[in-house]
Amino acid sequence: MEKQKITGSEALLKSLIAEGVDTIFGYPGGAVIPVYDCLYDYEDQLRHILVRHEQGATHAAQGYARVSGKVGVALVTSGPGATNTLTGIADAMMDSTPLVVITGQVASPLLGTDAFQEIDVIGITQPITKWAYQIRKPEDIAWAVSRAFYIASTGRPGPVVLDFAKDAQVGLVEYAYRKIDFIRSYQPQPDVKPERIKEAADLINAADKPFCLVGQGVILGGAEKELMEFLQKNDIPAGSTTLGLSAMPSDFPLNKGMLGMHGNVGPNRKTNECDVLIAIGMRFDDRVTGDLKTYAKQAKIIHLDIDNSEIGKNVLVDVKVLGDAKQTIPLITALLKERKRTEWNAEFDPDEKEEYDKVIAKELHPEQGYLKMGEVIRKVSEATGNDAVLVTDVGQNQMMGVRYFKYKQTRSVVTSGGLGTMGFGLPAAIGAKVGAPNRTVCFFTGDGGLQMTIQELGTIMQENLDVKIILLNNNFLGMVRQWQELFYHKRYSSTIMENPDFVAIAKAYHIASREVQKREELDGAIREMLEHDGGYLLVVDVEEQGMVYPMVPAGATVTNIIMGDK
Repeated sequence: MEKQKITGSEALLKSLIAEGVDTIFGYPGGAVIPVYDCLYDYEDQLRHILVRHEQGATHAAQGYARVSGKVGVALVTSGPGATNTLTGIADAMMDSTPLVVITGQVASPLLGTDAFQEIDVIGITQPITKWAYQIRKPEDIAWAVSRAFYIASTGRPGPVVLDFAKDAQVGLVEYAYRKIDFIRSYQPQPDVKPERIKEAADLINAADKPFCLVGQGVILGGAEKELMEFLQKNDIPAGSTTLGLSAMPSDFPLNKGMLGMHGNVGPNRKTNECDVLIAIGMRFDDRVTGDLKTYAKQAKIIHLDIDNSEIGKNVLVDVKVLGDAKQTIPLITALLKERKRTEWNAEFDPDEKEEYDKVIAKELHPEQGYLKMGEVIRKVSEATGNDAVLVTDVGQNQMMGVRYFKYKQTRSVVTSGGLGTMGFGLPAAIGAKVGAPNRTVCFFTGDGGLQMTIQELGTIMQENLDVKIILLNNNFLGMVRQWQELFYHKRYSSTIMENPDFVAIAKAYHIASREVQKREELDGAIREMLEHDGGYLLVVDVEEQGMVYPMVPAGATVTNIIMGDK
């Protein structure tokens, strides 16, 4: 008896279900209609969220992946549908976010003919993916999907693109699915070298002033508990990259704050004062290191990472520990001596006090004048019990958000790190809420970034998503204006924004909204927003020419810190 055959479109959906997919973010079109037609019969197993732009699909899939730890999935059509996903794919590649993006494609006989809405998806996505593959035959679907999810989710995670020819979508195939757990020449879990573990432990045990840099690799590896045990055993202070922030609770005693251009003073200064620098799951980005010629030259450097290409790429290291952080950290911990480094940890206190007096107190407790971003963010954080998911757009709202929001649990920060994508935040907040439906999602944005993907308010409306949007409105492209003020003689070229009535726009999308201009209205407005059942836009008019301090100027030494106006 002949085995029953199914269409390629159904084979795709069955394969996604086999990989544990429950949600797809997408936008239909001509070259992917067969898949959408089949999806009609799978609505009870696969939730499809109709975004308003394909870029929104990829950012929403990123937000979903970042909070859930699962692979985010986007489904779009060919041509402009596919090219609209490029920013999200590149963003996911930079920030190691596991995505599978499925693009429709013209039928294989038409490939290379400049057919309607044909584009070389593989050619343009190969540089910004872990793997890109074109499915031309229905027989290849199950194999390609299994391979895609394995590559996207293992090792250093990242995006994969499957370009799905239309004839493969409608062709028939005898379907069978087998999950892949091995690909020749692809080694997602490197072999750990015991001698490197010992070298690292010996350096740390001999150190007087060790300092740990915590990156997102700790979160991606699920090594948060292992990290804290490592730090506690040897009493090692730690700072976090922006994407690594929620690997430790904000109130964890050894958590000294954020590294980088707008990071905390102590972590930046101590980078150039420690005698051993331990980097875990981070890539020594230029916004963290500043001038490489003066970066941590006094320290022996240990680098733990799962990606061999990152070790030694920007900063020369003394001990290279290749492997999964969840595996390598405990191996080092086991060899560490129990220590109390009271004096070394206390050296962070003067820096913390100086930053509080010169920057934080003025931002959180202004006596008069315009509302400040920092006070709004901290009040929202505290009103959620410091236990919400923070989503930001890019710009001043982003840096203020990660500085003043507080965290109790991991996977609580969703922001565009490496690519710095304005417009990322709103669709990412949608994905975050879908990925963590029982958590409060607070999305902070600026008037510039919000308007890049403001159409996704329609997705919030249609899906009735409880996303709390806090628009910090200063009528400027704030971060560019800050640079113009500090480094370009206050020549505000094309950064002043004339904005629409955001409350009226929210009303048009049937989303509750309120505008706050006075400090005495803020607490009540935040309470109203958080108690409201459903999406909410809180527009807060903040000072137009506020600054994000501290600031290490681009390319400067990490200890060259601007604390405020001269």
